[in-house]
Amino acid sequence: MEADAGRGLGCQKTMDGKASNGIVPKKEIPSCCLKAMASAPELDAKCHSTVVSGWFSEHQSASDKGNKMVYFNNPMWPGEAHSLQVESILFQGRSEYQEVVVFKSTSYGKVLVLDGIVQLTEKDECAYQEMITHLPLCSIPSPKTVLVVGGGDGGVLREVARHNSVEHIDICEIDKMVIDVSKEFFPELAKGFEDPRVHLHVGDAVDFLRRAPKEKYDAIIVDSSDPVGPAQELVEKPFFETIAKALKPGGVLCNMAESMWLHTHLIQDMISICRKIFKGSVHYAWGSVPTYPSGVIGFLLCSTEGPPVDFKNPINPIEKLESSAEYERELKFYNSEIHSAAFALPSFLRREVKALVDSPDPAQD
Repeated sequence: MEADAGRGLGCQKTMDGKASNGIVPKKEIPSCCLKAMASAPELDAKCHSTVVSGWFSEHQSASDKGNKMVYFNNPMWPGEAHSLQVESILFQGRSEYQEVVVFKSTSYGKVLVLDGIVQLTEKDECAYQEMITHLPLCSIPSPKTVLVVGGGDGGVLREVARHNSVEHIDICEIDKMVIDVSKEFFPELAKGFEDPRVHLHVGDAVDFLRRAPKEKYDAIIVDSSDPVGPAQELVEKPFFETIAKALKPGGVLCNMAESMWLHTHLIQDMISICRKIFKGSVHYAWGSVPTYPSGVIGFLLCSTEGPPVDFKNPINPIEKLESSAEYERELKFYNSEIHSAAFALPSFLRREVKALVDSPDPAQD
């Protein structure tokens, strides 16, 4: 999740603009600009990540408006900005899809930023990568085929590789620059690409899923972007339908699902859609990631009709895997207790997201 492709997949970023002669050209617009213009259409934004007085402020973009630099907040997180102190900027470039920045922070190590939004830091990447991977893979007995949508930093691949039952891993990432930058600056994550079971596909994941054979995967992990602009289709019914068709009976999806503190309306929509498509079970889980908006991130867990999946109680516990294999890197965040606890939801969320409680869970019948 992007095309903020470090956390995700990625769609073509274009905007139609009609010229005076009636011809409608396609103009490439960076996603940060699309997001900014959604809330401030009067700005002809030329956005970039901003470092002011040695501090990077996420969720904030800048526009050179005449001779004056104007700062404005990302409409996904109105009224707030998270700042990190910068020791040095290690990389800054623009791919076909987005601005890519790597900097060294004083408290979180190296940081990957795409279009002004933090995708990961060395200190807390473990929480996101481990949860989005092991919540689904530890919920089914013996996963063999896995698709990772997005995840160009390689962290999800690194975690999928812990499961020795897995025989084939596809990853579809649209932005090759994210992969290359991750291999250079985040080798502890990008080592996931070195596993011989991994098959890399550079391209649009929406098209990849449309062409995927029916019932090919035991699990699909959607490491997606925030659903604004072109990425809106990633939380709409047709996208989830293509995922369901690509999953085996009893197959599972884990999809990034934003913050319960900020986006309950979006969580409501996603769960309502998925309850109509996935005839197994649908759940919402969450975990703590300090450098993500509000400090938490959500995960949508769905299963197709077939062998029942009890997401709340891992049938394939990670402790059993850890005791039977040697790993260069120990788990830092995830364990079976965290797994079950992730499905305990605050009262306000259960009240505001009625889809969480309105429908029975077939897996519990």
